[in-house]
Amino acid sequence: MKKTLLLGAAIAALACAAPAAAELKFKPGEDSRFHWENFEELKKVDLKGETLSIFGPWRGEDEALVRSMLDYFIEATGVTINYSSSENYEQQIVIDTQAGSPPNIAILPQPGLLQDLASKGLLVPLGDDVANFVKDNYGAGQSWVDLGTYKDKDGAEKFFAFPYKADLKSLVWYVPENFEEAGYEVPKTWEELQALTDKIVEDGGVPWCIGLGSGGATGWPATDWVEDIMLRTAPPETYDKWTTNEIPFNDPAVVNALQIFADIATNDKYVDGGKAAVAATDFRDSPKGLFGLPPKCYLHRQASFISSFFPEGTKLGVDADFFYLPPMASKPELGNPVLGAGTLVAITKDSKAARAFIDFLEMPLAHEVWMAQSGLLTPLKTVNQEAYANDQLKKQGDILVNASTFRFDGSDLMPGKIGAGAFWTGMIDLVGGKSAEDVATDIQKSWDAIK
Repeated sequence: MKKTLLLGAAIAALACAAPAAAELKFKPGEDSRFHWENFEELKKVDLKGETLSIFGPWRGEDEALVRSMLDYFIEATGVTINYSSSENYEQQIVIDTQAGSPPNIAILPQPGLLQDLASKGLLVPLGDDVANFVKDNYGAGQSWVDLGTYKDKDGAEKFFAFPYKADLKSLVWYVPENFEEAGYEVPKTWEELQALTDKIVEDGGVPWCIGLGSGGATGWPATDWVEDIMLRTAPPETYDKWTTNEIPFNDPAVVNALQIFADIATNDKYVDGGKAAVAATDFRDSPKGLFGLPPKCYLHRQASFISSFFPEGTKLGVDADFFYLPPMASKPELGNPVLGAGTLVAITKDSKAARAFIDFLEMPLAHEVWMAQSGLLTPLKTVNQEAYANDQLKKQGDILVNASTFRFDGSDLMPGKIGAGAFWTGMIDLVGGKSAEDVATDIQKSWDAIK
């Protein structure tokens, strides 16, 4: 979901240098979950007297977490790190790079912005060795390589952005006790999910809670639904062409995905409150129906963050749990696709410390330190999965590692007027009764208008 940015460039100037020696969150050698040999290997890299500037999106609690990871790099190498951020980091990184005063490292969650920087010659290629590392060591590795590969100013495709910290969207939430009482089992295929949906209706219940309300961003939760369905009904190459308008929005593959979502969201028997409630219900309130007595619904599809809006005291894994939104048995060639997002690390000003930092991100330790504190998922297969702070995060990490395909949130890859505009409003029209074909055609007209 696109975010409105409020503050000016002044905030970015408030960078504060991390101390040359910091108190490490986990003492090296004491916790067997971590790859401490990575720390010993880092000690062989002498960066004393060097300064590494890092500009990223993390603020508040997330900044404290990333600094706890950076402390290990600082302690082992002797480097000084200046980490800074800004609420309007997208604009700030453009200003800094174009002004010739970029940080060494830029960490961004927008592949489109990174492509733009690369095309202007403002990013430094990471090299084939790094790309091959990602391909060989990440779940759905080629997907991540593709995500970080952009055309440079000469039009040549090169690997510019290393994936670090992923977000997972392909989840369905439920209450285990409700499933147990009703005798329901977690579906393993889309066909089983559809059968479960119909069984719940047959038993007198309501399968889904869906809420698309989000103030000025109303409609965005439905875009995730459609993107997930696209990955389960069409090849990933079709998904890629859709997000770049190489195929039109009213291509049959897209219309099919819109229709599958509409068949769920506009069926009064399938959704809590009926189809009229879908657009009117705030997405933060929609999962609350899982917890009623009796429950107002049994299923809620949403990204991992939605648990923050569960009733206070909800214990994940006990009071609420999730399962992977299953693939279609009729499309075995599509494997186990995953929809998500994440941050990408690029070099905007080359240096020995910048290269060493990319090497550090290839080490499991750079992921495990954050994993153990919650808030970080990684598709890196070499990490110790036991380092995750809890079983819920470990399950999500397993989904990422075992994915056959990973694709970034499609609406975030589209032009803002589409992904954060016409696509959102089109979803409201769709649940309001407009045909999938007409909705798709209207969105395509909006796309054509910005050419």
